[in-house]
Amino acid sequence: MNICRHCEEELINELIDLGHAPPSNNYLSKDLLLSAETYFPLKLLICHSCWLVQTVDYNDADNLFKSDYAYFSSTSKSWLQHSYEYSKKIIDYLDLDGMSFVVEIASNDGYLLKNFLENKIPCLGIEPTESTALAAEEQGIEVLKEFFTLELSKELANKKKADLIIGNNVYAHVPDINDFTLGMKKLLSAEGVITLEFPHLKELIVNKQFDTIYHEHFSYLSLSTVDLIFQSADLKIINVEKISTHGGSLRVYGAHKSSSRDINPSVVKVLEEESELGMQSLDFYQSFQQESETIRDEFLSFLLDCKKSGLTVAAYGAAAKGNTLLNYAGVKNNLIDFVCDAAPSKQDKFLPGSHIPILKPSQLESIESLDYLIIFPWNISSEIIESLEFLRNRGVKFVTAIPSLTIL
Repeated sequence: MNICRHCEEELINELIDLGHAPPSNNYLSKDLLLSAETYFPLKLLICHSCWLVQTVDYNDADNLFKSDYAYFSSTSKSWLQHSYEYSKKIIDYLDLDGMSFVVEIASNDGYLLKNFLENKIPCLGIEPTESTALAAEEQGIEVLKEFFTLELSKELANKKKADLIIGNNVYAHVPDINDFTLGMKKLLSAEGVITLEFPHLKELIVNKQFDTIYHEHFSYLSLSTVDLIFQSADLKIINVEKISTHGGSLRVYGAHKSSSRDINPSVVKVLEEESELGMQSLDFYQSFQQESETIRDEFLSFLLDCKKSGLTVAAYGAAAKGNTLLNYAGVKNNLIDFVCDAAPSKQDKFLPGSHIPILKPSQLESIESLDYLIIFPWNISSEIIESLEFLRNRGVKFVTAIPSLTIL
């Protein structure tokens, strides 16, 4: 029996079943290609009580976020710019200075905290993956190499409470969302603020973004559900912003219920929008499985047609969302020759499941025969195309598959 991660109701409603797949960030070295990969079910269920959309339980975070975790936030220039602009905004909003204390949960490679360090604002990163934590430490950022939990927050709060707690694209990644939320409350100073960024469930459904479903994402969040989770931890949402990252996300600002901070009208507005869309009704979710199957079949047909016509297809971005699409469609390296990625941690490895080799982007310059380049991280497709304009001049066509197959 599956139980809701937040309200503990029995989960009886299925949103989508993407079959079985290996964890999307488990990139393979050449010597592992002949070894058996472990596949897990990739299925989402919907809670009919709190409307938290969540993966079927199968594994724990230790098996997903390993020491050699290959996702480095600094790889994307647009994400670095987004993070820089956020830091400027939040420093002004909270009047942060040398007496303040900032904690980022899942601080990755220091992509964000470096901006606070440059402003001489004391900060701490919490990051369980050693590969990314070491990259942050090399920039002078103090990092605690652990998973964030209520128990850890008690230890930290005994030393100093945080004026700002940041969680960018981590709230959906935690298996125990209640413990995580209580941990943030424990660590937060009396008038402190929490900011969380996460992909908006509305965008996932409306724009058919099934490829953003993977094992590292335990939860898929609406504002109304996050509001319920916050309330249960004696927190309140004081502001919300719609942001463009990851295909459409929310930035939620939280505070203690006892805080003097007022609630911005934006909170009520987004809650009303979700209600009007019917996001607390099963009807809103019913067509998602069929729509995803249509996209999968269209993508696979395109690749098979290219194969029959003798056309060469490669891809760009060894992203988790690309791995979800490839494994759902059953695509192997006989249909896509290679994928390029700017992250050194992924280069010279192979995608999980499909075993497509990962090359350096510079190798595209010497490849003469290429007809199509599929962009898996479609959310930054404009950034990628701009950097590869020389391919368009050679006649290469760029392709995205979500929300429908598109030749760019």
